[in-house]
Amino acid sequence: MKNNEIKVVELFAGVGGFRVGLERSSKKFKTVWANQWEPGKKVQHAFDCYISHFGCSENHVNEDIALAKTKIPIHDLLVGGFPCQDYSVAQSGAKGIEGKKGVLWWEIRDIIEDQQPSFVLLENVDRLIKSPANQRGRDFGIILRCLYELGYAVEWRVINAADYGYAQRRRRVFIFAYKNTTSLFKKLEIEVSKNDNCFLEWIQKNGFYASAFPLKDEVNPTKRTETHLREETYTTLKDVSSRFHAPLYNTGVMINGTVYSEEMKPKEIKSIILRDTLQTEEINERYFLNGSLTKWEYLKGAKKIPRIRPNGEPYFFSEGGMCFPDNLDKPARTILTSESSVNRSSHVVEDPITKKLRILTPIECERLNGFDDNWTNTGMTEKFRYFTMGNALVTHVVTKIGDRIIEIINPK
Repeated sequence: MKNNEIKVVELFAGVGGFRVGLERSSKKFKTVWANQWEPGKKVQHAFDCYISHFGCSENHVNEDIALAKTKIPIHDLLVGGFPCQDYSVAQSGAKGIEGKKGVLWWEIRDIIEDQQPSFVLLENVDRLIKSPANQRGRDFGIILRCLYELGYAVEWRVINAADYGYAQRRRRVFIFAYKNTTSLFKKLEIEVSKNDNCFLEWIQKNGFYASAFPLKDEVNPTKRTETHLREETYTTLKDVSSRFHAPLYNTGVMINGTVYSEEMKPKEIKSIILRDTLQTEEINERYFLNGSLTKWEYLKGAKKIPRIRPNGEPYFFSEGGMCFPDNLDKPARTILTSESSVNRSSHVVEDPITKKLRILTPIECERLNGFDDNWTNTGMTEKFRYFTMGNALVTHVVTKIGDRIIEIINPK
């Protein structure tokens, strides 16, 4: 890391959430290459938004990552949010182990193997650590085994942005991997050699996430697991895919193939509330719920609907009631890509000026993810502005993670 400059590669960049968060943390983060590609789309709105803010460059690439990955320059930190898919692997003759076609994790793995960055920061939906339902923990186990084989230790944490002071209840798993040449890896390795029971203390006090996202001291010994992904337990990656099954929880660490995971509770910080993110100027009439509220009331209400399973067995599909309109004195719920449509998950708020009901505006969705107002107002359709915010992350969380990376590179 020349002159303490941290060279960053941003995969699946969207409208630049990782870059915004990291650059807000420190000018030492220098994005040297970024990729954004929306399959099947003639117009690449997210990429156009990205270059409108960060410039048109040969290192800002709008291409399928499977084709673009050979162009990636040397870097220190690889970041990206990638889809939660089926990560199963199979033997394929002389080609060896292959991941399921089209799964982006394997492209990430190839990049890590080729470039060997000091750090990797990935984000995903929290169900990743439990999937699939019929072999709990397998998909995340495959990712951990890959990183172990490539010489990395891993820490993960499920972080709800609202628990740490932000205005959206958005829960995501953040995966931070560090190479065996880094001081953090060596520090953890020393701790393990001195004390076999160091993992809980590492998660709570000494590890990567501990100071930025503090946890309560209370533990639940029934939600704790220690397992292994080393070759003596699983001879190949295919063996992991076939047999690995373990309860993995919202915090965890893996080094040299030993995996420790525990269910922990955050030390919550008072969060910003939805009311404080709403626009206070006059809002265009198109955002208001004019006319009958019957459909909204049905979607938001409790319901019990009779249905038939594929085998002919009858059952009831049940949903509990939701607050309608949304409570302005709590953080927002998770923004989804469908936020602009008439559906159960869309927010409905009482406008602070008119006291009439309306949906959130694109600017308000940007604020809930920590972007500047009108960040996505770059020529894309309004529907896609909502879509990009449903796909984005809370940039403030990335800023806190960036602060930690700076700390471990330049310890006091």
